[in-house]
Amino acid sequence: MAELALQAALDRKALEPVLLDVGALCSYADYILIVSARSDRQVGAIFDAVHSALKQAGHRCLGSEGKDSGQWALLDYGEVIVHIFHHPTREFYDLESLWVDAEHVDIDVPDEARVRPDEPIY
Repeated sequence: MAELALQAALDRKALEPVLLDVGALCSYADYILIVSARSDRQVGAIFDAVHSALKQAGHRCLGSEGKDSGQWALLDYGEVIVHIFHHPTREFYDLESLWVDAEHVDIDVPDEARVRPDEPIY
């Protein structure tokens, strides 16, 4: 399920995906997927793509938040929680640092999904 969510996000040009294995650290999820978007509209597009892909695969969303804010959105599928941030908001909240003890799952991140240091993201 996490890989399907990741692919759907990447299909909508998500940036800097990180997949954390949190199964040994918490009781409410096995994985947390964190991705960035270049704009508030892209946050919504990634949200819709992930939700649609998982729904078509037969997975039921247990809850969602923030889609209309444009800065951050969350999809909760029980096993997998997906966080979609407008990139500057992600940098501000630094969610990954809260899960410093979580294992990073090795995922293939295409070059176009990387933020270059000289590339402004507003």
